Amino acid sequence: MNKYKNKILYTVYFLAISIGIFTFGVYVGFSERPAIDKITNIKNTVNTQATVTDFDPYWKVWNVLSNKSIKAKEVTDQERLWGSIQGLASSFNDPYTVFFPPEENKLFNDTIKGSFSGIGAEVGLKNKLITIISPLKDSPSFKAGLLSGDVIVKIDGKETKNMSIDAAINLIRGQKGTIVELTIFRSGEKKTRNLSIVRDTVEIPTIETEMRKDGIFVIRFFSFSENSGNLFNDALKEFTKSKSDKLILDLRGNPGGYLSVAVEIASNFIAEGKTIAIEDFGNSRDQEIYRSYGSNTLKDIPKFVILVDGGSASASEILAGALKEHKVATIVGSTTFGKGSVQELVRITDDTSLKVTIAKWLTPNGLSISDHGLEPDVKVNFTEKDIENKNDPQLEKAVEILNK
Repeated sequence: MNKYKNKILYTVYFLAISIGIFTFGVYVGFSERPAIDKITNIKNTVNTQATVTDFDPYWKVWNVLSNKSIKAKEVTDQERLWGSIQGLASSFNDPYTVFFPPEENKLFNDTIKGSFSGIGAEVGLKNKLITIISPLKDSPSFKAGLLSGDVIVKIDGKETKNMSIDAAINLIRGQKGTIVELTIFRSGEKKTRNLSIVRDTVEIPTIETEMRKDGIFVIRFFSFSENSGNLFNDALKEFTKSKSDKLILDLRGNPGGYLSVAVEIASNFIAEGKTIAIEDFGNSRDQEIYRSYGSNTLKDIPKFVILVDGGSASASEILAGALKEHKVATIVGSTTFGKGSVQELVRITDDTSLKVTIAKWLTPNGLSISDHGLEPDVKVNFTEKDIENKNDPQLEKAVEILNK
């Protein structure tokens, strides 16, 4: 009987040890598994593009936040994923490469459709700072005194440091009649200043013409919108009828727009087949060259000056750069903004999208507009005194050059 009892005890003891070893083995095996294997119910974990990157640290952070963060229950897994993708986009250090989660995606699409009111200012990123490219003529921002180059430090008290351009735009715009408070820093000043601007529906101006008493014809061009090519051609007809041989094209404060319009306008001045702009895709594919296709009917303008400043961007820089390098016109003013990149909007899911920079614009001679902006042939800067006295030294220099 004792022998039988001892056999039972030995068997139980052996089973207990075996279970203990198995349990310990399971525990060790679980703890040593890749972090992603500890997360359940994940879909689409296989990447179709080969990579040698170790993603285990990412999933370890995911698990630590899930288990230890005091806000773990406030953030859904889907929100964590959107935040992760936003971080991935920002790692490219390109202010124009941005991921839009559902809410931001809807706001961005509404902006494209023009269904939001705002202050009428083009905003960009310069030296990693949210900067006014240009206040549109007669817009709320223009009337409030915003200037090209003003740095937006705060929007309604919220600091803009490390803020994306699109996030800043979402804060600035809003319903017509409401107020947005901007804290700005202006070059040459020691203190910031606060501006209260009433949002309104913004009508973007396109073009103005003037025949001056001194025989100079002036075209003030405010935006490269869809219809502005036709309006510019009408302005050129006015110039031809005026019999003037002196032309000023004022691109100051023009934030750009459609490339096709810049090519169309440049084709009036540059011989057919000559390069107007180069789209550089880096190592992803060959460059694309945009050439003049026009009649070159205005190639013989004896005196032609283009005015630019820090608010001249994108298509303005492409047009001015082409006319400068083909020696069609003399460029007068200050260094342009330097926004020479191409973005593509890619739909990621039904309610999210990624805006990604796919190329840079180069001038005919290969100058990167994004890297340098465009330097004028004759540099003339505004002073605070000029602004106070409403003097225009850049226009005065252009008139001086044309009347020599």
